[in-house]
Amino acid sequence: MPAGVALARETRVTLLQSSGSIAIAAVLGFAAIVLARRASERIQITLGRAGGAGAARLGRALGILGLLVAATAALALGFYGLLKLFAG
Repeated sequence: MPAGVALARETRVTLLQSSGSIAIAAVLGFAAIVLARRASERIQITLGRAGGAGAARLGRALGILGLLVAATAALALGFYGLLKLFAG
């Protein structure tokens, strides 16, 4: 999403047009959560011999953070649209 905002500042692309970065952040956050869950299951199956429990926890935390940032950006974009609509 920061890349989308930077693109909007440096080019003729508007902030609304760069909102595709919100969807990308949501998809990548969801993918991180799914991959972290798979890693945790693999760790449980191998009784911890596979290693990487810390990486799986970090991946899950970053995935949740990505989803929260995407949700916040979507809310901000929605309110921006409402302000533009009712501003006149």
